[in-house]
Amino acid sequence: MAYAHPEALVSADWLAAHLHDSGIRLLDATYKMPGVTPAAAESYAAGHIPGSVFFDIDAISDKTSNLPHMLPSPQQFAAQAGALGIANHHHVIVYDSTGLIGAARAWWMFRAFGHDNVAVLDGGLPAWIAAGHTVTDAAPPVSAAAFAARYRSDLVRGKAQVLANLGTQQEQVLDARSAARFRGEATEPWPGRRSGRIPGSFNLDHTNLVDPTTKRWISAEAIADSATEAGIDITRPIIASCGSGITACVLSLGLHLIGAGPVAVYDGSWAEWGLPGSLPIAIGTRGAAPA
Repeated sequence: MAYAHPEALVSADWLAAHLHDSGIRLLDATYKMPGVTPAAAESYAAGHIPGSVFFDIDAISDKTSNLPHMLPSPQQFAAQAGALGIANHHHVIVYDSTGLIGAARAWWMFRAFGHDNVAVLDGGLPAWIAAGHTVTDAAPPVSAAAFAARYRSDLVRGKAQVLANLGTQQEQVLDARSAARFRGEATEPWPGRRSGRIPGSFNLDHTNLVDPTTKRWISAEAIADSATEAGIDITRPIIASCGSGITACVLSLGLHLIGAGPVAVYDGSWAEWGLPGSLPIAIGTRGAAPA
């Protein structure tokens, strides 16, 4: 079984061969939780793929929201993408230093703003280094460009839509968090959030889609098997969710690779749903009654 959308990934060797192409724009989209050291920007400064520019997921976000790294407005995204030297004709390649977390979020963000000519470096910086390619601590010069953003509502879900879906069940909600967090057995890393999950949701830990050693994607057949084992029908609409909208994008990309989609992302995810309040939650094994 081959990937349905192999163009969503590039290899380290492909990138090395095209690194200096004028139509390529390379972004380091490393993301780390607050308090983790070194911070994402510090990791970029210490060593990155030559020619790459840092894509700051926390900075390219809605600063009027009290939730972490929510999508900005199309106007804000356009301005910040343009400031990074990206125009609409560019082929954007994203990667991160850990293999695949922030890169998937950046990939989804570009697509959510109408830019489909975007791909992820399979295996990220670890794969680049393993292939024998060099890194640098020098930041490249950047010339601002004009970028036009076109918001795609089919790729984004908000709280009200997810709440309405509890009754209609028109979309399958797939949670990218660990099984322990999904069952409500682990404390949430975002302060002040309840433990549990969205009632009726399914679980597929995002780490299961990537080889733990190489950090590269598993095969299309293995991704499809993982989705099936999770209870997901890829021919039906899917909403990906997680802790704060980052690793949900790993599921969105993985399912896109095997032809599902468009897979929407619940941008607020558990950082929003898990806040104290009246939104229903479920705990325990799947099928438990909402709390």
